[in-house]
Amino acid sequence: MGEEAASKETGIPQLVFSNTLVLNGALFLGILALHTVLKDSDSTINNNWLSFALLAMALALLIKSADVFIEGAKGLAYRAGLPEVVIGLTIVSIGTSLPEILVTSTAAADIPSNPQIGDLAIGGIYGSILVQITLILGVVVAFRGVKVRPSWLKRDGFIMFASIGLLTLFLFTGEGLNRIEGAFLMSLYIAYIYWLLSHRDEILEEELSGGEQVERKVTRTTASYAFMVTSGLLLALFAAHHLVNVASDMAYAFNVPHAVIGTTVSGLGTSLPELTIAFLAAKRSQGVAIGTLIGSNITDPLLSIGFAAVINPLALTEASYALTAYIIIPATFVGTGVALLMMRSQYEFKRWEGVILILIYLIFLSVLAAEHQGYLVL
Repeated sequence: MGEEAASKETGIPQLVFSNTLVLNGALFLGILALHTVLKDSDSTINNNWLSFALLAMALALLIKSADVFIEGAKGLAYRAGLPEVVIGLTIVSIGTSLPEILVTSTAAADIPSNPQIGDLAIGGIYGSILVQITLILGVVVAFRGVKVRPSWLKRDGFIMFASIGLLTLFLFTGEGLNRIEGAFLMSLYIAYIYWLLSHRDEILEEELSGGEQVERKVTRTTASYAFMVTSGLLLALFAAHHLVNVASDMAYAFNVPHAVIGTTVSGLGTSLPELTIAFLAAKRSQGVAIGTLIGSNITDPLLSIGFAAVINPLALTEASYALTAYIIIPATFVGTGVALLMMRSQYEFKRWEGVILILIYLIFLSVLAAEHQGYLVL
């Protein structure tokens, strides 16, 4: 039986020719080709269209390569015998936050030559948190009401809100987020992960008592899963680099603040893995949907931006300071606070509450548009 099961596991040769990796390879070659054409093109109109196409392809590759990384990491974790709940709160949260981690760290590396890139990195983190806790959570809940575990609210919900608050405190004290503060945020995240791993048996017992059972499928060899982790990470790095460059160029071309591009295009685009996983989890009536979003919103303000600050200190430029300080960050706190209050209500999300969360994000976009058009002066 063991030999028969092993024979059904696919290896690296079958993986290389799978639809997912073939698509990733095509996107990789397409980005290279478009980048070459953009460098040789003199037409502004053509450049704009090509930039949009390149941005879309970079986002697609970032999302698909993150999916490959997640599947590979989960496969390795299954083989190591880790409980499903710990996998969800650690590997899945880190995996779904991989686009944010790569975009912010890549942007941080470019700050010395272009200080406004820091606005993109900071705006992208707050934008990702806001879009996940309002639009994405709203879509998931509006599709199907989701029950909330009290422990999520008391433990992970509190940590999520406190993480956002601590990041904001660091940003507005001193001259931005320095390397020491970034390292401190990362150390807090490592301590959180260590606590989860140390209490994995208790957390797993709680999950099983709630009646949640997740089938653990291992369909590939260990080498295949390791190859998926490596290739997914490398392709995601490549996509993140191009995403940051194109987003920055578009901000200049259309005279849009980098913080707005980071909060909307980058924030929404890098949050698509969370949307996919949370939506599928909700379809199976599992509370994993909210757990994924909360876990990711702990990873982003601690690990993602902390790692970026260690690479290069982050600070808001004068061009985006008012917009970020008076619109983007307050909207993030309001969206997060409303979502947590809704979770507190009978520990269950109702469909109409999901609609309210979606409306909060749409109102936020309307305020951004009004500010850009000059109807709102900060």
